Amino acid sequence: MIAGPIPSQALAPARRVATPERPGRVRRRRAGWVAAVVLTLAPISSGQAATPCKPVQSDGETFTVCTVDLRRERLRLFWLDADGLPYSSLSTLATKQGSQLGFAMNAGMYDKGQAPVGLYVEEGRELKGVSTANGPGNFHLKPNGIFYVKGDRAGVMETGRYLKANPKPDFATQSGPMLVVDGKIHPKISTDGPSQKIRNGVGVREDGRTAVFAISERPVTFGAFARLFKDDLGCRNALFLDGSVSSLYAPSLGRSDLSRPLGPMVGAVAR
Repeated sequence: MIAGPIPSQALAPARRVATPERPGRVRRRRAGWVAAVVLTLAPISSGQAATPCKPVQSDGETFTVCTVDLRRERLRLFWLDADGLPYSSLSTLATKQGSQLGFAMNAGMYDKGQAPVGLYVEEGRELKGVSTANGPGNFHLKPNGIFYVKGDRAGVMETGRYLKANPKPDFATQSGPMLVVDGKIHPKISTDGPSQKIRNGVGVREDGRTAVFAISERPVTFGAFARLFKDDLGCRNALFLDGSVSSLYAPSLGRSDLSRPLGPMVGAVAR
């Protein structure tokens, strides 16, 4: 959901179907779930994608970072299952995709019906068009942007530039704001504003074949999250995917986060 007006120095995350939980409650629930799935997730099989996920320290904060080499794994988006219903959760996605799924996280903002707010392309089919509208909330904090995948290459591009380039992707999701644009942090992101949330996002390295996903391990500011991609992960362009509902499925870490119902998700599958 798109939030109401936001202060210029406090980029609050988009509102969701339910009232956001306080950060402490989110962390306790996630920690409890992680403890449970460590005992239940099966070891990675030889045919399963093995996206390396690891903790990264930045700005005194801990993030979990998952790096995908598109020459070895296929990145794709998921929204509706075979019955035309939203997958809604990472655990459901993992169950239906089976051992091929090596990693997944939520992939952009969505409305009350769990439909993408902006552009959404899956298997080359555009299921939702690009949004260039102005409005409140993080999604409309221009420049916003698009993460896309085409074959064994990926990109993060500001929305206007994407429309001009017209890359005809296999998969694409639109969100906002951009965190890093051409090596510079989004001009409206303050160094350290008062808003702190669990956040997740994606960047792409200059080779175009390495996508880097990150999720914070506790509530962080937009500034800290943007600096992670710019200074520590080597991404000249990076996109904020969402906050508060940010969740991760990483079987290599024995992790499958609980969350409120989700819209689009992104995952890596074995080629």
